[in-house]
Amino acid sequence: MAQPKEEQPFVEEIDSAELFKVEVVGRGSFGVVWRAEWRQRPVAVKFIESDSEKRAFAVEKKQLSRVRHENIIRLYGASTVRPVCLVMEFAEGGSLYNLLHSRPYRTYTAGHAISWALQCARGVAYLHSLQPKVIHRDLKPPNLLLVDRGGTRLKICDFGTARDLTTCGHLTNNQGSAAWMAPEVFEGSSYTEKCDVFSWGIILWEVLTRRRPFDNIKGATVAILWAVHTGQRPPLIANCPPPLETLMTSCWEKESSERPAMVEVVERMERLAVHFPGGDLPITEYEDQSSDNEEDEDEDDDEGTIETFGPQTKIKAYLFLSGGKNCTAFSSGSNYLNFNYIVFINFCLRINFLSFFK
Repeated sequence: MAQPKEEQPFVEEIDSAELFKVEVVGRGSFGVVWRAEWRQRPVAVKFIESDSEKRAFAVEKKQLSRVRHENIIRLYGASTVRPVCLVMEFAEGGSLYNLLHSRPYRTYTAGHAISWALQCARGVAYLHSLQPKVIHRDLKPPNLLLVDRGGTRLKICDFGTARDLTTCGHLTNNQGSAAWMAPEVFEGSSYTEKCDVFSWGIILWEVLTRRRPFDNIKGATVAILWAVHTGQRPPLIANCPPPLETLMTSCWEKESSERPAMVEVVERMERLAVHFPGGDLPITEYEDQSSDNEEDEDEDDDEGTIETFGPQTKIKAYLFLSGGKNCTAFSSGSNYLNFNYIVFINFCLRINFLSFFK
């Protein structure tokens, strides 16, 4: 029986003359994002810069117009005549990535980390519940926005690479960013919504440790892809509660069929979250920028630790041993470019996923 044609959601046509630019705040998977004023409210406006970005614009417009969830950035409307743009909810708190990794460091607790991960999981579970399912394909902290200055309310953004699951047989293999990308995405395999589950597992590790994933691997981005391809994952966290560790590691299993569904991730995180209170408290404190911290940064590959985990632990930007538990780091020696690594690069070139880096 033929399926009824999908009804296209209504998207308000916005007159660009009503938009008053304030400042550039970043870039998405396409276009430049401006903070602007529209009808006396702050908004984020993503302008496309070239005809080649029109397809991504159409994708994001379509996907955002389909969704309405408290953990997904809201689309107010679009201008489909020059200047072509999307008008969206503005996130006062900036990206989660900036909060995690930009100085001065804001002090947050494990309660905040668990809350962020849970909110992200809820948003993704919602996307996967739609018919047809929506796969985000580029989950990472730069695409997770904090809509309040206190940094407690999280929303997913940047749907320029999102796709319906009905197109999974034709999904391209060059979407996403290397450190968070599931192996099946860049290996040229067909893949499902479980690629988002993999990315979420890496995000969970990142918010708990305040470390960039695979930052112990030096060199080209392809080195990270090679590490993931060969089964390497971020090091486990000292004294992490076993249920949380088990959930995290199950999400980054090599075989996507062995990863939990995102709805299961939400259920398990909700049970865990009750043991980590305080995620709704505004983040107002900043870490002391002592000379000791700066010295630690200079010793990036030599010493440090992932701080012991606890419900009131303040996650700090401490360093971990590159040879820590369950962590196999690349060395910078002559064995780095071994035969198998070169074969893998050639394989990547054949499937053309290196176009991702252009």
